[in-house]
Amino acid sequence: MTGSPRAWYLRAMRLLGRASMYRLTLLSLAALVAVALAASAFDLLAATPASIALTAAVLVIVGSGVDMLGHRMRGTAWRAESTLITAGILLFVLRPGTDAAALVGAAVGAAIAVASKHLLSWRGRHILNPAAAGATGATLVALAPWIGGGSAWWVGSPVMFVPVLLAGVVVLWRTERVRVVALFFLVAVVVAVVRTIVQLNASGASMALDDLLTAVIVQSPYLFLGAFMLSEPLTQPPRRWQQYVVACIVGALAGWPLSVGAITLGQERALLIGNIVAFCFAARSAVRLTLADAKDLTPTVRELSLTAAGDIRFVPGQYLELEVPHRGADARGTRREFSIVSAPEDLPELRVAYRAVGTAPPSTYKAALARAVQGHKLRATGVWGDFVLPRDAEQPLLLVAAGIGITPFVSQLRHRRMAGEMGDIVVVYVARTADELAYRDELERAGVPVHIVTPDHPGRMPAQWTWQSERLTGTALADAVPGVDERRAYVSGPPGLIAGLSPTLQRARSVTTDAFAGY
Repeated sequence: MTGSPRAWYLRAMRLLGRASMYRLTLLSLAALVAVALAASAFDLLAATPASIALTAAVLVIVGSGVDMLGHRMRGTAWRAESTLITAGILLFVLRPGTDAAALVGAAVGAAIAVASKHLLSWRGRHILNPAAAGATGATLVALAPWIGGGSAWWVGSPVMFVPVLLAGVVVLWRTERVRVVALFFLVAVVVAVVRTIVQLNASGASMALDDLLTAVIVQSPYLFLGAFMLSEPLTQPPRRWQQYVVACIVGALAGWPLSVGAITLGQERALLIGNIVAFCFAARSAVRLTLADAKDLTPTVRELSLTAAGDIRFVPGQYLELEVPHRGADARGTRREFSIVSAPEDLPELRVAYRAVGTAPPSTYKAALARAVQGHKLRATGVWGDFVLPRDAEQPLLLVAAGIGITPFVSQLRHRRMAGEMGDIVVVYVARTADELAYRDELERAGVPVHIVTPDHPGRMPAQWTWQSERLTGTALADAVPGVDERRAYVSGPPGLIAGLSPTLQRARSVTTDAFAGY
């Protein structure tokens, strides 16, 4: 059990969850820059160490200057991390050089990329991927005779393939976009192979299949495009099926680039088209919020009641990303994901809850959130997630929650109760102590059987509630919930809990997990 793929996946999620996805992306890009410098020093890349270093310096300096100016005009705090990520991506997309024309092209690309974050955004959401916008702008400007550069995608090199693959897996694992980018990569490769074969046949030429696959897979920029650009959270649509649609569109356009005037509809322009499609899916998901109330639900759990200023839509079980800008942010950054506790019927009120007190010192984000007072302005950069119950209320369900993992289930049960569609649902709720059982009142109003797992007795319980003091194991779960194999199981909580229950849960009709590594 402990060596199962699912268990290893959850352990990796818990480890990677210690850093924000933005910090992890920045570190991954930094590692790729180091590999590129080493490879170029041994003449394994066309670029030289001087051209890579000088181009990187121009990208960072120009990007930082434009970004600081933009934040000052908007009255917001500048985050160097965001600028460095954009510069790191552009470094592998634009043509590096030491000549003035190439460096001017890089400066133009950096300026356009960063400016797009401020000028082409909607309710905190990027309309276009900044790096793709910058690369496209640099390519268009490079049509002028006195400016060089433009997109080159030199990252698509055999020597960079394995490093990009390893770094990309780390980033995608953390952002849970592995399947989305894998679909994009498959579509792009298949379309590119078909396109190449068609072109070879039209010219009467031929190519060995292994050489063709090597050129399309190893010597193409598809992997980097998917891992570091397509996966960018602020340009992704909220639902998984929507992300798959965008992945297919971008993959097809990247694999078979079309000519548009003097330029080719290459990788970055394909991504921009996908960004527009994604924005159409998600234009309503970002919104400004006002803190209306904050209260402690348990000794460690705190609930925030927020008022949405504008239209926002969500499905019970989804989460929002809440931005709390503050100086001196630690490795986790200024954004966190919170499952929505309230139901859509409660809008414009939005409620979220989080573990405010833990064994480790609080993050800078938690400290900043704790300082927020009534009337404080916050921003939800988007609503995401597919941890949603089936629409058919007749399907028997098993909901297993640990600690703060109860939050998405509260939203789902509240919504079903208001809609009069409760159905056959059993809840298993694990907590460190009885005092940590948050939202007992909501569970009682739902009127569903609840099995409590705490070392101490929870006190008064409704007639259909049960309790056990021993640790929840797969065997205990099967005993507490007869007919597990007839139910669809949904599990929300720490990766360790999910890994421990995996063998028993495999007997269920289906298993959907919502693992998190904490705040």
